[in-house]
Amino acid sequence: MSELTTIARPYAKAAFDFAVEQSSSDKSSVEKWNKMLGFLAEVVKNETMQAFLTGSFSSQKLADTVISICGEQLDQYGQNLVRLMAENKRLTVLPAVLKEFQRYVEEYQAITEVQVTSAQPLSVAQQEKIAAAMEKRLAQKVKLNCNVDKALIAGVIIRTEDFVIDGSSRGQLTRLANELQL
Repeated sequence: MSELTTIARPYAKAAFDFAVEQSSSDKSSVEKWNKMLGFLAEVVKNETMQAFLTGSFSSQKLADTVISICGEQLDQYGQNLVRLMAENKRLTVLPAVLKEFQRYVEEYQAITEVQVTSAQPLSVAQQEKIAAAMEKRLAQKVKLNCNVDKALIAGVIIRTEDFVIDGSSRGQLTRLANELQL
């Protein structure tokens, strides 16, 4: 089973990256790709289709047949994926491609919690600016948990599971004191 995953992962990643790239102009692009891959996976799971795909037909014939069976369920990009996978004799791994694609979607849609500690309460505009910057840096949606700590003097400390950004005056003074002791 892991061999199928290894084969399917690059196709799923390419489809996912393309769908995310297209989602800037078409908000439903990721969902559209999920539906296309789901339909393709169901077509390929069919026993008759399995026998056909493992037969000695040309890659062009295999691609044309799958595309004609799917009809309007595939857009031009889905058809290109079918042609590429047919050339590489990989059409039978489409169910694994769907599974990997869905895993990428789940990771993409995950929300990361970000702890923001500030010396003063943050305005809505400041919170939005921090959230946008963190979403860009983490490439994920974020949820801010804001709290106030007067001991910071000024500035903010931003924490996630992976890193800490200390932009507080207290942190800057601590770093300066450490440098001066060297």
